[in-house]
Amino acid sequence: MDSDRIVIVGAGHGGVQLAASLREEGFAEQIVLIGDEKDLPYQRPPLSKAFLKRATPEDGVLLRGPGFYPQNKIDLALGERAVEIDRSRRRLRLASGTKLEYSKLVLATGGMQRTLPIEGATLDGVLSLRTLAEARVLREKLEASQDIVVIGAGFIGLEFAATAAAQGRNVEVFELADRPMARSVTAQTSAFFAAAHRKFGVKLNFGASITKIKGSNGKVAEVLASDGRVLPADMILVGIGLRPSDELARAAGLDAPNGIKVNERLATNDENIFAIGDTVYHYNTHHGAELRLESVQNATDQARTLAKLIAGKPARYDHVPWFWSDQGDLKLQIAGFLDESDRIVLRGSYEARAYSLFGFRAGKLTGVESVNKTGDHMLARRLLQGSIAITPELVADPASDLKALVKTR
Repeated sequence: MDSDRIVIVGAGHGGVQLAASLREEGFAEQIVLIGDEKDLPYQRPPLSKAFLKRATPEDGVLLRGPGFYPQNKIDLALGERAVEIDRSRRRLRLASGTKLEYSKLVLATGGMQRTLPIEGATLDGVLSLRTLAEARVLREKLEASQDIVVIGAGFIGLEFAATAAAQGRNVEVFELADRPMARSVTAQTSAFFAAAHRKFGVKLNFGASITKIKGSNGKVAEVLASDGRVLPADMILVGIGLRPSDELARAAGLDAPNGIKVNERLATNDENIFAIGDTVYHYNTHHGAELRLESVQNATDQARTLAKLIAGKPARYDHVPWFWSDQGDLKLQIAGFLDESDRIVLRGSYEARAYSLFGFRAGKLTGVESVNKTGDHMLARRLLQGSIAITPELVADPASDLKALVKTR
């Protein structure tokens, strides 16, 4: 190639941020951003909340306006799917037959919704919520439905359940685990949200599943639950997690044990191919282990880091992981990790519907869960990113001014 060309596969949060950050860092060569959807790149979080309620118009969920890409000389290829990487020639082949040479290739391919392996899972009315196209269909179905079944009590399932219940729908949630958001939050926060959803009018079933979906004229009509009940269902939302979209990488011989594995420079085992976002399997300095993180924060911060590295500037990805979920009038925010805490300290109160749980391990702060306490969340991110000492005893004292710890730094 006569000049550098960076090809980015995936036009989600990570891919768009990388393209934008490359220009901000002074990268002047060609950038090609490939997205397999025909819609302009958009934000995913509003799809299960504001978009469903029609509180946000379609152009309100766009990551950037339509003029952003030509103004920044970003070649946007929508409705295109990458099907093969020729590593020896540094060439990417698209399903349309187009072949693109690259100096650096970045895989920001995200994840795909897991599908239900049961009878009736392909009936009309069995839906998932990952894309804008799916959100459009889901919104129309929601407005025409009364009896709704949600399979999976993770973030997406519960966000949708709260939205549907607020619109007066009958909502029944089924979850194989014994509590909601079991992989993401503490038992205390699970219990709080279970109680809150019941007050929203959502019926929760834990340690339970749907074993069969029955239809009428090709459309969902009812479901058979593992406890033997038969329930009416006008529509079903399946939210049982993501699997990494790493098929393209694996077919090219890239290391992908649980998503695409990258090193501290976000490079794969091919020095010319990088990966960012939901599909990335990386060593996380805050968890002390290799893992995959499905979050907007992870995708955008990795993108900013990689842009600096490509531009020849010093950078490393060591950002504090954080997540959020809006369910009804509750804003859940998580910074760091609480799963290995040996002591959890409460500030605020469950009764006031505003609290934070500070998790410690061997006396060191590891993570904070906050509900309707955005100030605590922002403070937690600073505490976890820095070297500021904080003790469980200090957190436990309601008179202590935690903000003073960072004001002097």
